[in-house]
Amino acid sequence: MELSKDISGCGVAGFINTDGSLISGIDIVDSITLMKDRGNGLGAGFAAYGIYPDFKDFYALHIMYDNEQARKITEEYLDRKLHIEQHGGMPTRPIKKKRPIFFVYFVKPREQSTKVESEEFRTDEEDEFIVKLVMYINEKIDGAFVVSSGKNMGVFKGVGFPDEIANFFRVDEYKAFCWTAHNRFPTNTPGWWGGAHPFSLLGWSVVHNGEISSYGANKRYLEMYEYKCTQKTDTEVIAYLLDLLARRHNLPFELIAKIFSPPLWSEIKKMDDEKRNLYTTLRMIYGGALLNGPFSIIVGFRGGMLGLNDRIKLRPLVAARKGNTIFMASEESAIRYVAKNLDEVWMPEAGEPIIVKLNEEAYKKVYG
Repeated sequence: MELSKDISGCGVAGFINTDGSLISGIDIVDSITLMKDRGNGLGAGFAAYGIYPDFKDFYALHIMYDNEQARKITEEYLDRKLHIEQHGGMPTRPIKKKRPIFFVYFVKPREQSTKVESEEFRTDEEDEFIVKLVMYINEKIDGAFVVSSGKNMGVFKGVGFPDEIANFFRVDEYKAFCWTAHNRFPTNTPGWWGGAHPFSLLGWSVVHNGEISSYGANKRYLEMYEYKCTQKTDTEVIAYLLDLLARRHNLPFELIAKIFSPPLWSEIKKMDDEKRNLYTTLRMIYGGALLNGPFSIIVGFRGGMLGLNDRIKLRPLVAARKGNTIFMASEESAIRYVAKNLDEVWMPEAGEPIIVKLNEEAYKKVYG
């Protein structure tokens, strides 16, 4: 009898060295490529943290252009708004398929742009300025798309299988303390270069297996805070919600996990008074940020990595530890393929986050 494999959608993988040690992209490529049957060649990508140590004080804008006219308009705009320390075409290898143009810019906001005159927006805070700049480019400049915008990190993604995207962007030549990866099997959203995972804003990056059926409610909620959802897929809202809840509202990841993936009302009613009041309050205040639908996500952020399932665990997520390295993936095999003799392997409970951070010494070394 022939056995079939239930792949439960896309593939996600990630690992972080909590001591800040850097490793080439070869292992993350091998890990996600092992789960090639979870994709169909319409999207794959990688996020890497710690790859730009010489420019760690600058925002690294990875920008995708459909044509030279879009690049010209965008660069004129960037030159008005930002100090550009260095920029150039991203290192790539030749491929036969049609593909966009990719550039990287190491930038800081100009003082006069944040405080004195800005025809599109005004803010005194640099992170907020970069967020609004990204939103403006993605919404207003036809043919330009900001792939990632964080410090000392970057996202590499496109249409293809993981090994093809890794080869195109020369992922094997980068070294990072944290890597995440995605192999996409699009269901109800288009396969296009900007629509591949990870989705990123500032230091946040998200790879996702599943479907966010609450996308419409999440999108409307985010629009109240001036986030622009333009990327044609549901996962986009997770990156923006993380920015809103963690950076702007300063909530800890433990609470954010319970906003994204809260207990059912039937469970909340059975809790003691303190917990019942907490979860009821979270549902009342942040109901628009609840993520409905099946999902497992791996989030990269400034100095750490987060893993989370939906509240009834409709998508797989496995975690493991070996020494100072924590691994997460859709399949245990994807971890064991790149890490032998693991110290610990576990499957997180539904709605229970895995939160991993660099140790204090490593954080100072990476970010200063």
